[in-house]
Amino acid sequence: MEKFSYEANGYNRQEVNQFVSDVIVQTEKIIKKCKAQGEMVEKLKAELEHYKTMESTLKTAILKAEETGDNIKRMARDERDMIVQDAKNNASRIVNEALLKAEKIENNAETLEKNMKIFKRKLKVIMEQQMAVVDEIELLELNPK
Repeated sequence: MEKFSYEANGYNRQEVNQFVSDVIVQTEKIIKKCKAQGEMVEKLKAELEHYKTMESTLKTAILKAEETGDNIKRMARDERDMIVQDAKNNASRIVNEALLKAEKIENNAETLEKNMKIFKRKLKVIMEQQMAVVDEIELLELNPK
């Protein structure tokens, strides 16, 4: 605390006035500083509210993304199951068709084998008959009449 010097009618006016001026200047600085800090507090509150809103939005977006991810996984599993089932069905059909074709080819092969044996027998008989004819011709040529 400042002490003032005494004069005839009380304290020294100039010292008191200077002190009052200093107090006014300091008070104005404090008021300006308080206003600036108040504005900063309001700005920070607004920023905080903005960030809280962003946080809420991000939480909602994350939840939606998780739901979407779960839905995509579920749909992919369902599609996978359908593809596997279709593949099994197609495989069974292909195997059955192949078995039928193999059976048909086997039957054709057996038929061809039988026909070949018959053809060989007939050819052998024809050849024997032709040989008999050749033998007769030779006999006829050897024994002219």
